[in-house]
Amino acid sequence: MNEQAHDTSEWKRGAMLAALLIGAFVAFLSENLLTNAYPLLMREFNVAASTIQWLSTAYMLVIGILVPVTALLQQWFTTRQMFMSAMALFLGGTCLCASSPGFEVLLIGRVVQACGTGLLIPLMMNTILALYPPERRGAAMGLMGLVIMVAPVIGPALSGLVIDTLHWRWLFYLVIPVALFAIIYACMYLKNVTELTRPRVDVLSIVMSTIGFGCVIYGFSRTDVWTQPEGYGLIAIGCLFLFLLVWRQLKIKEPLIDLSVFRHRTFSLVAVLIVVLMMILFATTTLLPIYMQDVMQLTAFATGLVLMPGCLLNGMMMPVSGKLFDKFGPRFVIIPGLLLIAISLWLFAGIDSDTTRGSVLFNHILLFLGISFVVMPAQTTGLNQLPLHLVPHGTAIYNTLQQMAGGIGIALFIGIMSSRTTRYLHHSLDPTAMHEKTQSMVAGLQTVFWIECMLALFIVALAWFIHDRQHADSSQMKDPDGLSS
Repeated sequence: MNEQAHDTSEWKRGAMLAALLIGAFVAFLSENLLTNAYPLLMREFNVAASTIQWLSTAYMLVIGILVPVTALLQQWFTTRQMFMSAMALFLGGTCLCASSPGFEVLLIGRVVQACGTGLLIPLMMNTILALYPPERRGAAMGLMGLVIMVAPVIGPALSGLVIDTLHWRWLFYLVIPVALFAIIYACMYLKNVTELTRPRVDVLSIVMSTIGFGCVIYGFSRTDVWTQPEGYGLIAIGCLFLFLLVWRQLKIKEPLIDLSVFRHRTFSLVAVLIVVLMMILFATTTLLPIYMQDVMQLTAFATGLVLMPGCLLNGMMMPVSGKLFDKFGPRFVIIPGLLLIAISLWLFAGIDSDTTRGSVLFNHILLFLGISFVVMPAQTTGLNQLPLHLVPHGTAIYNTLQQMAGGIGIALFIGIMSSRTTRYLHHSLDPTAMHEKTQSMVAGLQTVFWIECMLALFIVALAWFIHDRQHADSSQMKDPDGLSS
């Protein structure tokens, strides 16, 4: 009888996890569907490239601003209410995009979509942590990582196929039934797993968070931040408001973001690891296509084909790394993963104008294989240290750090590459020659990859101090048989 009850609970946990993963998949897939459609949309709506990029910039900004507030929202609203609200926003935004008569309405639709996605990301992590005990969270988080990584791989290829055969609006028409299915499935199987504490809402902290994170993320997302003064100004304003936000969180009784999570040593170490790793990852994935198209002279399609195997392998290996994490602990998977990343960056530091596609393919596979063994196990380890009432704050902090680190990494390393390229051409005998321009870009990329390799070795050393000492409260969870609906 007990075994049957256990099976029922296990089935219900699996059904709830499936509901979350379906919603996450459609959200992450839609986020990457529009990339290939930008040239077509520029002609359709008669707008410039700088304008059309707002479809991505606004999406990233909204998620970066909204994620810190989710820790508060999850203490006021149930799991079902949060998920249904997130998917309803996402579905509404998708319908708005599909029927948009002009660019302005399309942009508004993307912002509404981003609101849903911003609510969904931390909700999914918190629910998984509440559903599964610490010794089984690795596999569940690995499945989440699989969804997060595979959706962006499928997105550009699927959008290219749709654009070539159908109207661009079908990029949204095809998403609508999947989003509806996710909502209906969640109505049937998703239960409430969190305790509602309904803390006082500190409006001033929300304003500070919105201005601070918004200005920093937007400032670093500008590719010309190194030459345009307004980029520095936005970052300075953002940092000021973030400083005021931190000061206020330490003073008030019920903070918007509970910074006491940083008292847990392993959580703080993982936070540093995530920041450095996301800086490396975002910068590398931005610079590699530039190298392959400008130096290797590959087409955009050929570039995508070369980079696809690494991304697919990354997605497939995340559940495997999660199971290894559950069985052997964090350092067994995180340290080898970081070593693979460091080796990959060391190999990339040796690239030149004669590097073959096979070499880039191998290095890229090595990089993303390493990432599959680091990202989710590291985050799971950090969150395992927290009592359940602090988990929403921990996930909000980790997700916000990823958004900020990505923008900072792109701006920082593109700036380093540009500076090295300029110095190379300054000492060149013929700076206008095409060969010299190519070599200057190679020199800039080599410098970036060497610096990234050193940073990777730094977090390898940091990972030796990461231990999975689970908080006693973190293993407490509700039995799905007794969950409220």
